[in-house]
Amino acid sequence: MEKIRISVGPLGDYRTIGEAAEAVPYMASAVIDIAEGIYKEKLSIEKKDITLRGAGMNKTVISYDDCAEQLLEDNTKRGTFRSQTLFIGGERVKVQDLTVENTAGWGNGVGQALAIYADADEVVMENVSIRSRQDTLFMAPLPLTERFKNGFFGPRMLTNRRNTRQFYKNCVICGDVDFIFGGADAVFDNCEIVVMDRKKDINGYVTAPSENLGELGMVFRECHIHGENKDMEGTVLLGRPWRPTGKVAFIDCTYDNSIHPLRFSEWYEMKTMESEAFFAEYNSRDEMGNEPDLSKRNKWVKLLSPEEASKIREAADSLVMSVRRQN
Repeated sequence: MEKIRISVGPLGDYRTIGEAAEAVPYMASAVIDIAEGIYKEKLSIEKKDITLRGAGMNKTVISYDDCAEQLLEDNTKRGTFRSQTLFIGGERVKVQDLTVENTAGWGNGVGQALAIYADADEVVMENVSIRSRQDTLFMAPLPLTERFKNGFFGPRMLTNRRNTRQFYKNCVICGDVDFIFGGADAVFDNCEIVVMDRKKDINGYVTAPSENLGELGMVFRECHIHGENKDMEGTVLLGRPWRPTGKVAFIDCTYDNSIHPLRFSEWYEMKTMESEAFFAEYNSRDEMGNEPDLSKRNKWVKLLSPEEASKIREAADSLVMSVRRQN
């Protein structure tokens, strides 16, 4: 099927991304080219096959500032899953060469503030900057049950949970608390993960996986994980399980000195004797290329064998080939 091509910008077919997306029939395949500029839009895009293509990371910027603690007209709070700048649903979505940000601010004042709520069956993002503070990137599905009444209030609160497959390549993802989270099978290749400085003893948790309906969980390969400045030594955990059986593996990744010696944490307690979660590393290196001291890690944090790492790589490659073939 030939793709519909639409341009957005001062000289484009449409002035806003929202208008352009609305013009695309659900069953069509479409590419929306977005000119350089800042687009202050809150977007919900749900299509069979759509590509959002900017003029370059940090050149095309989609920006909004909703947050979980925001009071609405009915005197209820917006909540986490209505705070996103960009919601993407449907079947296949590709986003490339642009920035998506939520500028609401620090979580201790505004609560969670999603930049992206990624819910399409297949998601591919390349050369995308994703910026917020707490809960920057949510990758569906939601957990099976909520911990607090109306905790999942939002576009997928009442829908059946199903696995999504997601691929992020050459992206820059910024946040502090639980800022890459959800239950997707997701692969991150050659991404830069930047933890923001909250000026606290624990500045952040990079990942917060929930129970996984697929088999892979989150896999980070050849990524660079670091604090936003050099004054954050030992204040960052690589993850904690949003639900007990979450899965995360970091393979061939590089870290600065911001990573806490425990490496990963349980949800409520940092140091514990056991965990149901699968948190794993292989071939970790510091920024000088040396192997970091992992002897103080939580004992349930797994150091993968070469064979185990190879098996995860193969599963990740299979996911990447599948979603890129479709996109």
